[in-house]
Amino acid sequence: MAEDKKQKKVRKIPGIRGMNDILPEESHIWSFMEGTVESVLVSYGYQQIRTPIVEDTSLFARGLGEVTDIVEKEMYSFEDSMNGDKLTLRPECTAGVVRAAVEHNLTYNGPRRLWYTGPMFRHERPQRGRYRQFHQIGCEALGFPGPDIDAEMILMCRRMWRELGLTGVRLEINSIGDAEERNRHRADLIAYFEKHKALLDEDATRRLYTNPLRILDTKNPEMQDMVNAAPKLLDYLGEASLAHFDGVRAVLDRNGVAYQVNPRLVRGMDYYNRTVFEWISDDLGAQGTICGGGRYDPLFEMFGGRSTPSCGFAMGVERIIELLKARGDVEPASIADVYIAHRGEAAGVVAAEIAESLRDASLDVVLYCQAANSGGSLKSQMKRADESGALYTVIIGDEEVESGKATVKAMRQGAIDGEQTQVVFNELADYVLEQVVQAEALDGVCDF
Repeated sequence: MAEDKKQKKVRKIPGIRGMNDILPEESHIWSFMEGTVESVLVSYGYQQIRTPIVEDTSLFARGLGEVTDIVEKEMYSFEDSMNGDKLTLRPECTAGVVRAAVEHNLTYNGPRRLWYTGPMFRHERPQRGRYRQFHQIGCEALGFPGPDIDAEMILMCRRMWRELGLTGVRLEINSIGDAEERNRHRADLIAYFEKHKALLDEDATRRLYTNPLRILDTKNPEMQDMVNAAPKLLDYLGEASLAHFDGVRAVLDRNGVAYQVNPRLVRGMDYYNRTVFEWISDDLGAQGTICGGGRYDPLFEMFGGRSTPSCGFAMGVERIIELLKARGDVEPASIADVYIAHRGEAAGVVAAEIAESLRDASLDVVLYCQAANSGGSLKSQMKRADESGALYTVIIGDEEVESGKATVKAMRQGAIDGEQTQVVFNELADYVLEQVVQAEALDGVCDF
């Protein structure tokens, strides 16, 4: 009987390794990053598109390439128990955007500039900057054949880094040409690596006949000298590919964009052609690429659509967040403009009504509600008011209910019109709104 009365300990269920919670203590950095990037994208005329996080598995096998690491080893794929469909959590978003564009004829009446944000999924070993659920913000320019759009995307990225206050981010670019040029290079590359087979590591040996271009991107220090001497794709480019690459570089040079041409830069997906680029930070260790992309003209036809020249990029949100956290100057936003403290049953009822009237006036309001882990004394409520970052606290007790006037207390430097004052209930919304607007205008952050 005594044992029955003992409360059974319930096992905690942890989160999935590599799929992280974003807690309120750091969510303000995410909001700052996402809001800043979105404002830049909108300023260049990009519109948001939202696609499902689950797609038909064949979409990624066809688009990314069946012999890529993502398709071979990293995708979260499963069979739908209801109808047997083979589905995959998206490992990237370009394939889904192009699928949507083909399905809904988005580009047939003219080109489109689109952007997206959301979680992606890859089953790989979690480490700093590389997670199983990770987030990307990216954009796709669909229906643009010229080098000008490639350059615009790079310029847009540079503006994002400036707006975010990131420094020490460098740009590498390359051209991987068109299919015929890559095929000639591929044949010579395989022949070259065959001559140096003894130097190839396990990954390179596996890729030798399926995806030899990816061997150029190896990080194995013992292979660097051999890989550096391999045939360079730039030497195989024809007149059209070279002219396109020169067009990209001309715009970058005219706009003072510093870059390095990296002949080993190839990117990981099969759908890329011509321009490829990466933005890299040396402050993140091995996972230094914060943004990458390029041109993918063949992808629409690979998905059964009309030929549609396109270009895009995606940035790793977690990696950029790491850089912003290390900088340490992204301040949390205040939770509210106004905090309402109250004591007494009648005061609680009045306080709820006043809170709604202040919200009707477009103010952000936190109303004290009974908390399980702390007392409801006025002192403890004022502490919570201070922690909220509110400019003003409205205090309502029995005296205030009887007089019909609330006590308004200034809480922050920059809050105006005295330390504390009394305001009648029906004038409270106009009074507090005016004070908050004036205070924020003086601080240069008025949203009203």
